[in-house]
Amino acid sequence: MTGTVYLVGAGPGAADLLTLRAARLLSEADVVLHDALVGAEILALAPQARIYNVGKRANRPSVDQRLICRLLVRLAERHRVVVRLKGGDPNLFGRASEEVAACRVAGVPVVTVPGVSAGFAAAASVGTSLTSRGVSRSVAFVTPSVGHGDARNAHWAEAAAAAETAVIYMGAIHAEYVVEELLASGVQRRRPVAVVESASTANERVLRGVLCDLPELVAELGDGPAVIIVGEVAALADALPLAAVSAA
Repeated sequence: MTGTVYLVGAGPGAADLLTLRAARLLSEADVVLHDALVGAEILALAPQARIYNVGKRANRPSVDQRLICRLLVRLAERHRVVVRLKGGDPNLFGRASEEVAACRVAGVPVVTVPGVSAGFAAAASVGTSLTSRGVSRSVAFVTPSVGHGDARNAHWAEAAAAAETAVIYMGAIHAEYVVEELLASGVQRRRPVAVVESASTANERVLRGVLCDLPELVAELGDGPAVIIVGEVAALADALPLAAVSAA
């Protein structure tokens, strides 16, 4: 028997932001392998499944990606429905391509189920559109974070500087480096920024400021995952009438 591996987007944290397909697959799963940031409320949707925590957090011990890939293939040889539950959307900084490739090489059917990315949840938390008309017609989703053994480069900063709005994932722990590279790429020191911690959850926090103050903003954060929005849209919500914001 060879089952199917489903790479499922768990969304930014709130259980009710799961897609209907994601919730159905969790209820049918024999095995669930989940990221570190997937909460108990979401995992509770799969009470019948065997649960494996294979999550990664920056600067902490984590499961090697090659081991995760081998485990997916091995479990699919024994179970009908294997759910690989990933924070946000699997195809945005989720290493989905490596897991898809491992399954295909082994002849294991694999399906990707999109989820709500943390960047979109952060924009909703800030109360702004990433592509607000007349303000931003381009968005770059970037990360300064690199995998173990990979060399840093400034391509992410160049892409962020070229866009009118930049959404930076896994950048809070590199705040000083982020500021340094964005300034070197031509971004103005007073460019508005918003930092959103634990978007969509009860622990959500939104901090606003300007680029040069980013390290101080990040120092106020707790232990939750954070997304950084850079661009004029980050300050736009403050300029909107209160009724317009609350109506959303």
